[in-house]
Amino acid sequence: MTPGTDVFDPRLYARGIPHDTYRALRDSTPVAWQDEYEVLGWPAGPGFWAVTRHHDVVGVLKDTRTFSSYLGATQIRDPDPADLPFIRRMMLNQDPPAHGRLRRMVSRAFTPGRTDRFTDAVRTRARELLRTAYATARDGDGTVDLVRTVTDEYALLNLTDLLGVPRSDRGLLLAWTERVIAYQDPDEPPVLGPDGTPLDPRSPAMLREMFAYAQELAAHKRAHPGDDVITSLAHADLSEGELEMFFFLLTVAGNDTVRSAAPGGFLALAEHPGTQRLLRAGAFRLDTAVEELLRVHPPVLHFRRTATEDCVLAGQRVRAGDKVVVFHASANHDERVFDDPHRLDPGRSPNPHVSFGDGPHICLGAHFARLQLRALHEEALRALPPYTVAAPPRRLVSHFINGLKSLPLRLSSGAGAVGDGEVPGR
Repeated sequence: MTPGTDVFDPRLYARGIPHDTYRALRDSTPVAWQDEYEVLGWPAGPGFWAVTRHHDVVGVLKDTRTFSSYLGATQIRDPDPADLPFIRRMMLNQDPPAHGRLRRMVSRAFTPGRTDRFTDAVRTRARELLRTAYATARDGDGTVDLVRTVTDEYALLNLTDLLGVPRSDRGLLLAWTERVIAYQDPDEPPVLGPDGTPLDPRSPAMLREMFAYAQELAAHKRAHPGDDVITSLAHADLSEGELEMFFFLLTVAGNDTVRSAAPGGFLALAEHPGTQRLLRAGAFRLDTAVEELLRVHPPVLHFRRTATEDCVLAGQRVRAGDKVVVFHASANHDERVFDDPHRLDPGRSPNPHVSFGDGPHICLGAHFARLQLRALHEEALRALPPYTVAAPPRRLVSHFINGLKSLPLRLSSGAGAVGDGEVPGR
C-alpha cells in the first residue's frame, strides 16, 4: 500500500470523510491494495482492493457473477468460518437467484403504498421533535444537539411504526442497532470472547436475544395482524432463520440509514448558510435537494464483495478470492461524473449518486428513507430559524457507517422559523 493512501483505519473517519485520499486514489490507483492491519482490538486480515471511481463502483455492484456477496459476506473483516453459513442466510449476503427470491418476498411487505400511508405520522413526528428542539435552544443558550433531540428518535420511531414494534419494546431495537453499528467505536466497548478477542456483533451468539424477540413478535402478529411489515413477513413463506435475518436487516439497516443521513444533511446545510438561505427562499425543489444531501453524506461508506474468478478491474489484476470493497463516498465525489463535486448544489441534476447502492442489492428501503428525509427538511423549514454549526460534530469511529454521534447547531436569534405556512420549494 502506498503511504498516505490508507482508507481502512476506522479512526480516520472520526475526523471526517478522507476526500483528499479518495481523490488521490481515483486519480492514480482507482483499484488500490489496502493493508488490513490489527486495529482497535480487531485482528488483522489478508487485505483488500479499494475501488474508488464511480464507474468501477457501479460495475462491481451490478456484476454479481464476478463479484459475490455470498462468498465472504459484505463486511471488510472476514467472518469466523464457523459463522459464515449463518451470515449467508441474510438477503444482503446472497447472490442471484437466491437473493431475488428473498427480495421479491420482502418487497411485497415493504411496498411504497404501505410506506406512503405513514407519511402523515412521519410528518407529525418531525414537526413535534423540531419544535421541541427549537424550544430547547430558545430556553437555553441558543444551541441544540440535533442528533440527541431529533434525528436519533425520529429514525427509530418511524422504523418501529413501519415494522409494527410495540412502543414498549423500541429501546431494545436501539440497543441492538448500537451494538452492531458502533462496534468499532471506543464509546461502545466490544464484548470479548473466551480468548480475549472481540466477538463479531453479527455472530449467532451476539444475535440470539434479537432473534428470540423476532420470533415472539412474529407469533404475536400472526394472532393479532396489523398493517405493518412484520405482519406481512410473519405470514410469508419464510423459514424461521430467514424471518430472523430479515428482522435483523430491517432493524439495523432500516434504522441507521436515516439515522446517519438525516444529521449529515443538516450538517451540510449548516456549513453552507448561503445554500440554506436559497433553499428557504424556494430556489430549489426539496426532492432534488434531498438527493444532493444524500450524495454529500451517504449513510454507508462502503460494501465488500469477493471475486469469484481472476479478472481485471480498471487495469488491475484481481485474483479469485480477493476482497473487493467499493467506496460510496468516493464514487459520489468522482470528478469524472459530478461537476465540482465538493460544491453543495441542491439543484444538481442528474445526480447518479450511489448512496443507496446499485444493482440487485440497491437499498430496499430507499423509498421510505427519502420520504422521511424530505418530511424532516420540509418541517425544519417551518420550525427552525436559520442554523449554523455551534461546535464540531462528534463522528462515529467507523469505516462502514457515516454516522454522527452529536451535531450541535446554533439557531439564529434574529429570525424566526418560517411558521406554519407553505414550505418554500414544495
